[in-house]
Amino acid sequence: MNIRKAEPDDLDAIMNIYLIAQDFMIESGNPNQWGRSYPSRELIASDIENEVCRLICGEEKIHGVFALFEGVEPSYEHIDDGQWLNDDPYVTVHRISSDGEVHGIFKCAIDYCKGISDNIRIDTHKSNLIMQKQIERNGFEKCGTVYVRDGSERIAYQWSRY
Repeated sequence: MNIRKAEPDDLDAIMNIYLIAQDFMIESGNPNQWGRSYPSRELIASDIENEVCRLICGEEKIHGVFALFEGVEPSYEHIDDGQWLNDDPYVTVHRISSDGEVHGIFKCAIDYCKGISDNIRIDTHKSNLIMQKQIERNGFEKCGTVYVRDGSERIAYQWSRY
């Protein structure tokens, strides 16, 4: 598997992966985090334009997608019921999804991030038990509760090399 920046021509394939992820989340007891409307095509087009959209590719097709942001994540400036591991610079992973055809997409994305940053932050919905297990299995520590743009709460995690 290799990771590359998404290009505008990848948009349809990316949206198909998000549709698969939406269906999977709904079927596995997490119908409210994304429903059938998130992420929007416009948001992903913006991610591509801003060069934050990353693709996890096999030899012939895209199997995973995530957004990788450097710098301060506004939703993480306030944390309840805990604290971040440190205040050092970090990258944030958002919107990670898989087509379900290959295993290890989450680990592949996180290993890539660990190669470029000593601190990674990520969050997920309290109903997304599968993602919580993946996050914790990959060395992240639960830090508290953050609130995303729409005001809904998320469980906040951080991985730190030190």
